[in-house]
Amino acid sequence: DMRVLEKIPEKEIIEALLNEYKRKLILYRLTDERLQNKYKMNFATFENSHIVKKKGYSWEVEKDSMEWEHAVDGIKTYLKKIQELEKLL
Repeated sequence: DMRVLEKIPEKEIIEALLNEYKRKLILYRLTDERLQNKYKMNFATFENSHIVKKKGYSWEVEKDSMEWEHAVDGIKTYLKKIQELEKLL
């Protein structure tokens, strides 16, 4: 029933969203940090150095590459979303 949502103050909804976005941001940052430590470089250097190719396209490196790219994109996305929501408070 949508009337339940209408009773929740807008500020409360925004704060709940902010908390969820911050939680996701932390998870993406942890992934980024873990992979930076594993490969001793940041994602841009990893990509520009063609590490996946150099490591013979192994499944582990391919998987890390996809996960890392997703994390880096997620960090950018959620930083932007958090910034936009904070303006509403």
